[in-house]
Amino acid sequence: MTESRLQPPPKRIIVLGSTGSIGRNALNVVRHYPGRFEVIGLAAHANAALLARQIDEFNPTHAVLTAPDADIQWASQFPKTHVSTGLEAAENLAALPVDIVLCAMVGAAGLRPIWSAIQAGNDIALANKEPLVMAGPLIMAEARRRKVQVLPVDSEHSAIFQCIHGHKEADVLCIHLTASGGPFYGRATDTLRNVTPAQATRHPTWDMGAKISVDSSTLMNKGLEIIEAMALFDIPEHRIETVIHPQSVVHSLVEFTDGNILAHLGVTDMKFPILFALTYPERVQSPMARLDLTSMPALTFAKPDFEEFPCLYYARKAATRGGTAPAVLNAANEEAVQAFCAGRIPFLGIAEVVRDATQAVSAREATSMEAVMEADREARRAAVEAIAVRTR
Repeated sequence: MTESRLQPPPKRIIVLGSTGSIGRNALNVVRHYPGRFEVIGLAAHANAALLARQIDEFNPTHAVLTAPDADIQWASQFPKTHVSTGLEAAENLAALPVDIVLCAMVGAAGLRPIWSAIQAGNDIALANKEPLVMAGPLIMAEARRRKVQVLPVDSEHSAIFQCIHGHKEADVLCIHLTASGGPFYGRATDTLRNVTPAQATRHPTWDMGAKISVDSSTLMNKGLEIIEAMALFDIPEHRIETVIHPQSVVHSLVEFTDGNILAHLGVTDMKFPILFALTYPERVQSPMARLDLTSMPALTFAKPDFEEFPCLYYARKAATRGGTAPAVLNAANEEAVQAFCAGRIPFLGIAEVVRDATQAVSAREATSMEAVMEADREARRAAVEAIAVRTR
């Protein structure tokens, strides 16, 4: 007589940033696996219409709009879902007892909810890099103390995690982070003076949100990913290399002390790293399109040029300095990108604002979350001043 196998209970999840690119992809993954996941909570910023449709489909017990002036009169349509507003509500949502919290809120706004989730003992699937950039050592120390897993969702860091898994830390010589180079790779700096936000957000290989697409065009995203990797994998900045790989087939590589290199290859679809994080340590059958090795383009790699990508240079400086320097870098960049997308500064002004703000604010030890947040506020004030100079 064959023993019947019981279906495991569904994994309870919360999706922070459910209406963004990563959040929508995560809910697509949930749709593909009925019975495997139970959506307990959803959080969005201001897209109430889409959040309402997600509530109607997934029936979470809690939902949040973080925009402080959000109108939630429509919430009466969903009596089984408690709908609230504000960033503090997102922090409270992240602390509900679940199996994993997918953190996909854009920018520094995700820091407090992630901290709340970790303190509640919830495992983390981390898609937004900014919190680890701002307070990586504090977050990872708290995660270790609470015995919380922090599973990377960024395609590069998921690739590194998978390549390193099962190997000793001492055997890792170097991490190679790949970068597409963005839509302007290879163009002379003079030709970028009149770049528009629409052009900067048109990524050549990935379908991403506006902010990360602009970061990809300046290569700031790779600088932030260096700092993120330092925290995730406990490896110093000088052992993390970046390489331009326009085809975006190799998502990252790990070089070992014996000279062997493991590379992670895959299609440019964020549902793969999302699925891996949400189902870890399992590997489940996937219905998504696979990489066809026989029809791949030729793979090329090149060293990035700091003159072409000054934001990468400023990020490496902040990574080396440590303390609150990465938080200052991140805040300055967020303000600069926002100003560019609003048409207030030119594309090349992003790097200039980051340079001026990071020079104006002294880095200190990141002894607490309060110290990190104070550095964030100082940097934003300095960035706003640098932006104002360029808009007079």
